[in-house]
Amino acid sequence: MRPSLKDSSGSHGSPTSGTLHGIFFSCNTEFNTGQPPQDSPYGRYRFQIPAQRLFNAGTNLYFADFYCMYTAYHYVVLVLAPKGSSGDAFCRERLPQLDAARNAFLTCSVEDGVPVYRHAQDSILEVIYTEPVDLSLGALGEISGHQLMSLSTANAKKDPSCKTCNISVGR
Repeated sequence: MRPSLKDSSGSHGSPTSGTLHGIFFSCNTEFNTGQPPQDSPYGRYRFQIPAQRLFNAGTNLYFADFYCMYTAYHYVVLVLAPKGSSGDAFCRERLPQLDAARNAFLTCSVEDGVPVYRHAQDSILEVIYTEPVDLSLGALGEISGHQLMSLSTANAKKDPSCKTCNISVGR
């Protein structure tokens, strides 16, 4: 798969909109199984790739965007860029780098010599990977549930009453 230009969805001020090339992956799992959701707003087919193929000691993790979905959930966009790549140089100049083992969204730590991945359960998490991905590293399959309506994030706006988005509300 080849990277494509990120569209203008998300927060207006995100420096990735219309400028960063990448491949977009959903990072959500069912809280009770740890498996990808049965239902999907992304279509009937899913490309699934083991996390360690993209998120490892050779990649940097960056924060790209965060916005309200006017529900209990918030939308978070992170970027994974192989160290020294053009995507890494782009992100290093424009985005805050996150500690891969300690952040609120997506972590990788080593426990008993094995990489362990965790992600926030209270957000819709999308990861942009900045380099091409060989399809042989993953598997394509049909989702087992329903194709949901897509949640449009074009022109995303913060909910003025949201206590998570707006630090001045209720604090």
